[in-house]
Amino acid sequence: MNTAALEALPRSPGVWAQAWKRLKNDRVGMVALVITLLFVALVVCAQFGWVAADWQREIATPNAAPYIVAKNVDGSQSAVVNVVAGPNVDLTSIDPLAPRYQEWAERASKFTTTETVKRDALPFGADRIGRDVLDKGIKGAQVSIAVGLAAALFATLVGTILGALAGYFGGAVDDFLEWLYNVFTAIPYILLVFALAAVLKSGPLAKVFGNGVWTIVIILSAVGWTGIYRLVRAEYMKHRSREYVRAAEAIGASHASRMFTHILPNISHVVLVQLSLHVVSFIKSEVILSFLGLGVPIDMVSWGTMLSEASSDLVQGYWWQLAVATVFMATFVTAFALLTDALRDALDPKLR
Repeated sequence: MNTAALEALPRSPGVWAQAWKRLKNDRVGMVALVITLLFVALVVCAQFGWVAADWQREIATPNAAPYIVAKNVDGSQSAVVNVVAGPNVDLTSIDPLAPRYQEWAERASKFTTTETVKRDALPFGADRIGRDVLDKGIKGAQVSIAVGLAAALFATLVGTILGALAGYFGGAVDDFLEWLYNVFTAIPYILLVFALAAVLKSGPLAKVFGNGVWTIVIILSAVGWTGIYRLVRAEYMKHRSREYVRAAEAIGASHASRMFTHILPNISHVVLVQLSLHVVSFIKSEVILSFLGLGVPIDMVSWGTMLSEASSDLVQGYWWQLAVATVFMATFVTAFALLTDALRDALDPKLR
């Protein structure tokens, strides 16, 4: 049969083409994918400074309410103090500036109406020092989502490689990696995260690792690889003796080729689903660490730092920062979790 005849033969769709077709038929999964991509686009825009670049600017009255619930501002919030005194009281002896108060009040009234309304008409209100809460939510999304994605990628890479080595080779390699796995899992997850955060962000090691975002990524990656390792190891133990792996061995394929060219594509659904789950888990962990003061530096903002600030503002009735951080985080986490379920169904070989 010539080449032209071979090219004319119908070809069966590949693994990824079949997965994409199944995902497109899942309406919930597609909506979740769109929402997730919108958040990713928002993060990219914030990273390049196209949006929320001036989130640290004090552009409004401190704790200004959202525009839809705020009262009209007519200049009454100016710094001029109205002093009421009796007719026989000479305020000059008490305050030499008292005669100028009325003059300043008249001058201030000429500039307050238009300018102040523009500054205070923020759609989601302002924080305690007058920064736009919406800009903080967008910038917080950049930090929290970037930390979650980066930590999940590193943890997935480490867990997949170690799981592949343990499950494929077995023997002494498997024994050593199982011992390492048991050491990490013997300590409760959240306690291990707190312990590493306290060690790496204070003392001599703080000079090496610093106090930035990458320190949080390292901490979460160091404790998050165990779940992926366990699942990948079990999958490699099942696949290493199957016919297609034996056939690859018979034609002279190396161990690395058999591990990552033949076996890995057949267990990719496990790896991708675990990656998705870890993104959600690590975002929650970053929020907890930042809420407790062990997360991002004080000159940055994340959903965790916003929740930490809002905890004290809520007592005074300023609820909008808490609402914005909660809605942003809940929307992204829910959409990503639904997308994870859709990916699991689309990539599962048993459902093809």
